[in-house]
Amino acid sequence: MSDSLPETDREELMARHRKEKKELQSKIQSMKKMKVDKKKKKEIQEEIANLEQEIEQRHAEELNRLNIADPTEPEPTTAQDAHAEANDECNNGSDEKPEPRLSKAQRRRDKKAQDNRERDAQIKQEEALLQKSSPRIIENNRINEILLKRGMLTHTVPADGDCLYNAINHQLVQLGISAPSVPELRHLAADYIEANRDTMVCYMSHPDTGDMLSPAEFDKYCHQVRATKSWGGEIEIKALSSSLKCPIEVIQAVGPTTVHGEGEDGNRKLVLTYHRHMYRLGEHYNSTKTLPPKSVDDDED
Repeated sequence: MSDSLPETDREELMARHRKEKKELQSKIQSMKKMKVDKKKKKEIQEEIANLEQEIEQRHAEELNRLNIADPTEPEPTTAQDAHAEANDECNNGSDEKPEPRLSKAQRRRDKKAQDNRERDAQIKQEEALLQKSSPRIIENNRINEILLKRGMLTHTVPADGDCLYNAINHQLVQLGISAPSVPELRHLAADYIEANRDTMVCYMSHPDTGDMLSPAEFDKYCHQVRATKSWGGEIEIKALSSSLKCPIEVIQAVGPTTVHGEGEDGNRKLVLTYHRHMYRLGEHYNSTKTLPPKSVDDDED
């Protein structure tokens, strides 16, 4: 198979790049139109910048790989090379077979192939370094460090809008406590917020204006908690901690650990992890679990 790349390959690559940039711009426009609070808007802007940087870097690397894969035409054997090869054949008339001698053209092809391999290896190393320095990797490493010191691990739950409720459900099951389903947890949270309107509304604000919610907005909020896939946060954690009579601790990479319901029974504490950078379009909650004990074989190693 030839190493050459026809001009159509370059045209196909450029066409794909244009298509990907167009799709990215469409996605960015959708992200900009999302109705979110100022904090979320800033995070979305940072995510947009990261997406643009990633696609520019990847496109540049793909073009670079295309450029370094140009074909090398085999050089014709010169009269001097032919004469040298003939002498070698005459001088080695014995039964012992001479080692094959590489032509200048073959040596040049081998050198180029080696250069390409080294360049590809360097690109992979740089990509690995970029990945290790990403906010997501740094955040996960920091959270894992905190958990390992406490003999714990992260337990991942789906990022489907119900992550908080799934994480709490998992924690209740881990403790052997009767665990309401996700819809039941949503109803518990909404019921508590509605029953404690005067207290809870003080912690709630409109995502666009920052103003306290009006009665109609408050009712709409409770409906979203109860009947939609709306993302749960501090308000819902506070509500569920009180409803379930369980302290809920939230561990994060940056900033102090928070505990809701500190006056509740410590033996019923639920431990969650909070991730700002795990997914592109929003925060995420995971559950935790106890680190399994080392086996005898592990100790012997």
